[in-house]
Amino acid sequence: MKSRVILSLGLAVLAGVSLVPPALAVTMSWTSIGNANNAADTTGYGSVNHAYNIGTYEVTNAQYVEFLNAKGSSNSAGIYNATMGTTGAYGSNIVQGGSSGSYTYSVSSTYANMPVVGVTWFDAARFSNWLGNGQGNGDMETGAYTLNGATSGNAVDKNSTATVYIPSENEWYKAAYYNGTTSTYSLYPNGQNSITTAEANCDFSVGHTTAVGTYSGAASSYGTFDQGGNAWEWNDLNAVSGSSRGLRGGSWINNGLTLASSSRYLYVPSLVSGYVGFRVASVPEPSAMVLTIFASGMMLTRRKR
Repeated sequence: MKSRVILSLGLAVLAGVSLVPPALAVTMSWTSIGNANNAADTTGYGSVNHAYNIGTYEVTNAQYVEFLNAKGSSNSAGIYNATMGTTGAYGSNIVQGGSSGSYTYSVSSTYANMPVVGVTWFDAARFSNWLGNGQGNGDMETGAYTLNGATSGNAVDKNSTATVYIPSENEWYKAAYYNGTTSTYSLYPNGQNSITTAEANCDFSVGHTTAVGTYSGAASSYGTFDQGGNAWEWNDLNAVSGSSRGLRGGSWINNGLTLASSSRYLYVPSLVSGYVGFRVASVPEPSAMVLTIFASGMMLTRRKR
């Protein structure tokens, strides 16, 4: 009887794992960053004592529009702003329609896969909360960050239970500049000590943002894209620094020097800029191999009966 109970519990767990979840509006592409406890670079940044995932690409206009349509019917907390609605090279070209209480949002196919810009640190935190809470009607005020309606002032520290969040500066830096195979750092996020406008959208070479992943030959050593150029990206500082949060990576208007590992900037988290976007990080999912072993163990228990 005891074996049957164990078997039943095991099968129930497995059945729960195997259930197909509801389709999600936003599907993120993740890059796994291992090599835990790596040494810091000569700059003092890049050491991370845990494995994590980071977005392979910057968050796009299309992904952010899904968030707006789920949570922005009244534009509470100002998750949409005029810069996002700016057309042409200096905005996200996201269109807001309707009236307060029934706002809808859209973006044309031309701009859909370009990085969303005009996002504050607080916008990025709310998007992270929403992703971590399952999207749809998921809460955007709690989760990785307990925001309580804040849209300015000091940024909020990440909660220990966070599953999707804004990467720390060390996590962002490691994904961009570290090579886990050689245990070395490069100066630029293409795995090299130099970079050109053929490898990154910078120095006005194109004149606007480009679709994420366009520069496919210039990935970081781990396989992330656009950590140099396209749009500046928010990160969480490794130590509390008043109201400031970090920006790294440069943008399409900046010269190549801003893409280097030595380049970092601090700004108030309420900054709105047509050159600033973000990517997200996440806690690794449980290994499918562990589930397979668990299933095998349950079947062996059954056979012994």
